[in-house]
Amino acid sequence: MSNSYIFGPINSRRFGLSLGIDLSVGVKQCNFDCLYCELSPAKTTATQTITAEFKDILKDIQNGLSKYPKLDVLTFTANGEPTLYPYLSELLSETDKIKGDTKTLILSNGGNIYEPHIQDTLLGFDIVKLSLDCVSAKCFKKLDRIHESIDTDKIVGGMVEFRKRFSNSLVIETLFVKGINDTQANINDLQKAYNRIKPHRVDIGTIDRPPAFDVLQLEFKELQSIAHNFHDQHTTIAHSKATQDPQRYDTAELLTMLSMRAINDDDIKNMFDDVTKEKFDKLLKQSKIISQDVAGVVFYKVRAD
Repeated sequence: MSNSYIFGPINSRRFGLSLGIDLSVGVKQCNFDCLYCELSPAKTTATQTITAEFKDILKDIQNGLSKYPKLDVLTFTANGEPTLYPYLSELLSETDKIKGDTKTLILSNGGNIYEPHIQDTLLGFDIVKLSLDCVSAKCFKKLDRIHESIDTDKIVGGMVEFRKRFSNSLVIETLFVKGINDTQANINDLQKAYNRIKPHRVDIGTIDRPPAFDVLQLEFKELQSIAHNFHDQHTTIAHSKATQDPQRYDTAELLTMLSMRAINDDDIKNMFDDVTKEKFDKLLKQSKIISQDVAGVVFYKVRAD
């Protein structure tokens, strides 16, 4: 849909039919300048200097809801960081009055989550998705190239605090870049951070679009290996069709795998060959495997007797 502030809708594997809302059309305004960002490099900022009119964005949202009445989510995003939009709280409040059953989702880099007014605003969303690529200040500065105003030591603590206050769905997303944040030390730090934050779901992935800088993606098998470190979390792995390499597992291997980490429908589709899928279905029918909906994604795990 060719409106100024909305785009889509697109069908998201994780959130359903989504209409995007761009709070910084035409110019990148962000407190991060990530190496993997598909947008051109830009000087980081702590505030928006070019701000869209509140009434114009709301009008586009109204038009989008009218044209696409079966939307699952309205996704608040930006050419940059959406929480920098100064009228976000007011826009969300007005959107809530007209959205009906459609859920609201925000995609934030999480850099200012420790600020009380940011937390207060995000509490109004149905789904909050925060990025967490690193834990150490060194990694943040190298990969996410953060604005000088951000206190990296407060980010994880801010997420922990927000999770305690937030009763809806919190998702943490981590994007891995080869040779930068895929070290075992960073993976261990992330595991500890996830366990403190206790998100409903963790989404991990790697570069799948041309980045602004010359950095490399991980192979799907490398992401699988990393995910095994996060066995305490409901973890999804984003991957493109090019990375798929279905394998055959016997029943014992399936049960061992599922005892270590819950998997979802995307994992089943991309990891298992047809014979393994049949074995999986049999285990599900025998109730040796159970399913659980977590923040809109169905996970499967071994039943605890």
